[in-house]
Amino acid sequence: QVQLVESGGGLVQAGGSLRLSCAASGRTFSTYAMGWFRQAPGKEREFVSGISGSGSSTTYADSVKGRFTISRDNAKNAVYLQMNSLKPEDTAVYYCARSRYATVYYRVLDYSSWGQGTQVTVSS
Repeated sequence: QVQLVESGGGLVQAGGSLRLSCAASGRTFSTYAMGWFRQAPGKEREFVSGISGSGSSTTYADSVKGRFTISRDNAKNAVYLQMNSLKPEDTAVYYCARSRYATVYYRVLDYSSWGQGTQVTVSS
């Protein structure tokens, strides 16, 4: 069972930036796509961004396109989410997740392993 540990969350003013990191255990990291999801209070968990196992393909939710950048370093078993121009509506717990597949999918059920989450709070 893979373990995922997120870090990098915090409190930032609107317009600011944060970089989230996710460290994964296991020797098959590059086999699977990775995703970032978020969940705000009272809302369902939603897809933010995903990256294929090779790192050659990335996908973003419309709400973050142009502001967030996902990347991965397979040599370090890590995936990152650079978040720029943050808005108060980006406030949520952000989760790193490992897909069941090599390509990126959007649904929560397409992901088999999840981190514990890291809080991102954007003040106005």
